Amino acid sequence: MKKPGALPHWHYLDATEVVRLLDVDLTTGLAGGEVARRREKFGPNRISARRGPPAWLKFLQQFNQPLVYILLAASGVTAFLGEWVDSSVIFGVVLVNAVVGFLQEAKAEKAIESLARMVATETTVRRDGRKQRIPSEQLVPGDVILLQAGDRVPADLRLFQMRGLQVDESALTGESLPVHKHPDPLALDTVLADRRNLAFAGTLVTAGHGEGIVWAIGDQTETGRIAWLISEAVDLSTPLTRKIAQFSRLLLWVILALAAATFAIGVARGEKTVEMFMAAVALAVGAIPEGLPAAVTVVLAIGVARMARRRAIIRKLPAVETLGSTTVICSDKTGTLTENQMTVREIFTGDRRYEVTGAGYEPKGEIQSGGAAVKLAEHPALAECLRAGVLCNESSLARREDGHRTVQGDPTEAALLVAAEKGGLLHADEHRDSPRVDMIPFESEHMFRATLHRSRRGRVIYKIGAMERLLERCADRLDDHGELAPLDKEAVRHAVEAMAARGLRVLALARRHVDAGQAKLEPGHVAEGLTFLGLQGMIDPPRPEAIAAVRKCQRAGIAVKMITGDHLVTARAIASQIGLKGREEHGKLVALSGRELEKISDEDLSEAAERTAVFARVAPEQKLRLVKALQARGHVVAMTGDGVNDAPALKQADIGVAMGISGTDVAKGAAAMILTDDNFASIEAAVEEGRGVFDNLTKFIVWTLPTNAGEAMVLLTAILFGTVLPALPVQLLWVNMMTALLLGLMLVFEPKERDLMARPPRDPKRPLLTHALIMRTGLVSLIMLAGVFWLFFWELGMAGASEAAARTAVINVIVLVEIGYLFSCRSLNHSVFAIGLFTNWWAIAGSLGTLAAQLLFTYAPVMNRLFHSAPIGGESWLRIAAVAGLAFLAVELEKWIRFGGRRGEHAIPE
Repeated sequence: MKKPGALPHWHYLDATEVVRLLDVDLTTGLAGGEVARRREKFGPNRISARRGPPAWLKFLQQFNQPLVYILLAASGVTAFLGEWVDSSVIFGVVLVNAVVGFLQEAKAEKAIESLARMVATETTVRRDGRKQRIPSEQLVPGDVILLQAGDRVPADLRLFQMRGLQVDESALTGESLPVHKHPDPLALDTVLADRRNLAFAGTLVTAGHGEGIVWAIGDQTETGRIAWLISEAVDLSTPLTRKIAQFSRLLLWVILALAAATFAIGVARGEKTVEMFMAAVALAVGAIPEGLPAAVTVVLAIGVARMARRRAIIRKLPAVETLGSTTVICSDKTGTLTENQMTVREIFTGDRRYEVTGAGYEPKGEIQSGGAAVKLAEHPALAECLRAGVLCNESSLARREDGHRTVQGDPTEAALLVAAEKGGLLHADEHRDSPRVDMIPFESEHMFRATLHRSRRGRVIYKIGAMERLLERCADRLDDHGELAPLDKEAVRHAVEAMAARGLRVLALARRHVDAGQAKLEPGHVAEGLTFLGLQGMIDPPRPEAIAAVRKCQRAGIAVKMITGDHLVTARAIASQIGLKGREEHGKLVALSGRELEKISDEDLSEAAERTAVFARVAPEQKLRLVKALQARGHVVAMTGDGVNDAPALKQADIGVAMGISGTDVAKGAAAMILTDDNFASIEAAVEEGRGVFDNLTKFIVWTLPTNAGEAMVLLTAILFGTVLPALPVQLLWVNMMTALLLGLMLVFEPKERDLMARPPRDPKRPLLTHALIMRTGLVSLIMLAGVFWLFFWELGMAGASEAAARTAVINVIVLVEIGYLFSCRSLNHSVFAIGLFTNWWAIAGSLGTLAAQLLFTYAPVMNRLFHSAPIGGESWLRIAAVAGLAFLAVELEKWIRFGGRRGEHAIPE
């Protein structure tokens, strides 16, 4: 993919200068020959795909992991020993893991393809003096484009002529409202979201019409620049894969060192070289945890299934655990923390303030004054204010097939309709009673709309727009009795300032009665003599469930930060309502704008990102910088979002979380997890599941290590002292594979512990195995070592058993110690009796299955021949049970001494 180059600051240039630079006649457009020359020079208007490694290389790269090296070695060793079934099983585990990893590799490419689809539209262009409809892929710089409502902008344009043009840029900039465009030059340092004289590829025209000149196509557009950022963002490993890789590298060297030591010691003692080589192989087979990769895959897959039930779809397995280690969640505002549905919250009629309850486009709620619901008939000024919002309105609401309401038109105007419905005024009834006669449409340079209506009270004009354009044209107001009264303009200005400080967007409404015969509406009719009806303040409100989810995340020690393209005042207001915590000044959250971020160096940015909770008017590159700055401080960063502008940061973050309903294909393609209900609250559930996954995976590793370490110590000790091997390689393979499947994997079904969300996030730098767990591993390994040799020599000497019977007793004691230790590992600091012995029926079923398998191993003739085992008597079973019981009691005692019955602390010992 070609990197976008430096482009002129088109928003800064006058339209005539743009025409000169692009060498085009606005009245005729480009000639056919010139189009062909430019297409040859600039190429097609599409985003080029990034070339990646071939599929076969991607697949082979899945085997380039230390843990896989160990498994391949185990497979080779078992094949060398002639155990083809075991060798095939181990290699099958490796193959499955490689396939799962391979299937996730196309994530970035899918995001690029989605971006290309966004631009793949048809457009109207003026060429050779006439209008033509052509595929947008055929556009070249200098083409004159004609836009109207419903069009998707086909390339980046410099606008030069328009009437009421509004563009929805929320997917690109995060701005929740359609942007009113104008053709005038802007300051050089104007941020992307405020470049009102430009239209960007992939955005949607919601109202009006206009014309513009193409100045960027394909990879050079803002959408193309985001595609470049996606392709450039580094695919990070997750905390789980980093810890497993680190642990695997350590394990690899430990096993090799032990095997080499075994071989060297035996040869030095004068033993036969071939026998010592087989002994070293036996030690390696005993020490390799064959079940670990399968356990990692299964525990993550179960986490995926649990999260899917809680409305979170995982696209990449390790993402389950990453959420559990998350220390910071960076969230977009629009549609993620908020409803993405503009809602009127306050109404001011000149001397009275009203509150409007409810949120979104459903007419659920009421209009209140002083906390009590009002009757519209008793508040004529309020009724007229609401009526003006319905009649001077070009939008409507429709019900989708799924039952939800959707806006047809401007979300701001939809908010006015819903507020009126809450007061009892319906759109259809009002327009039937007061049909429209004429209208002055909204123009960005005028900042108002006016409509003329025929009603039972005569002809009336309603006007709606910005307060600063409307208030000076008002001569009086309506009072509580519906009579004309003096207008206190200063009180209105104070009300506007108070609403704006709370992040509300404020619209003013007015009316004027005119002659009954008037049929035309001219600007002069609304220039003076208006009656002020009121103000309506609206906002895209926070989701109630998001407020609760943010609170839970903060209680769990996870910082939540808002990174949005919306206005700073609005972002800070929403952040305060949601309860975000960050640096404050004068009792208010400190918020940084994109313009301020530009002036902060990379060295200082990490400190600012750490302390600040709200970032507004942020460009895509800056979102990426913020995520990287937080990662530089050691944070595990989750980034949520739904727009094109979120995609680079979603990919850079340790885990990207996209919205399934409102999210663009680009965001979904760049994310590791998708929320099917667009609900920020689902993230809290995902964090809980992720922590449970890490807990259970740690429990499996803590359980499996002493068994493998104990087996290796048994063999090493036997060789060191020149005794008969207490267990054969094929017997150790039986133990490892059977117990990993029937015992160890049962830990992945362990229910989440009660204090899971009361803990701070796990330190990403903290090793997978802490000092306490290493000590516990050593304790169990030593008990197993001592118990095995005591039992082996007792069976050979005191009981007079054969070597086969003594080895059978050894294998059984190893398995029973593992069963007892399995129940101890169900909680790493609480007693198994405290968490409930029967709360994990899988563990009980696995233990019973293991005992049944051991009875077959001991008494079935076919198993005796395959594994060189032999039947043992009842007294042997008593001695086996005694050793296993001692190991279980020792671990429970160690937990009691270390934690002393404490509750609510870290489930994984320090």
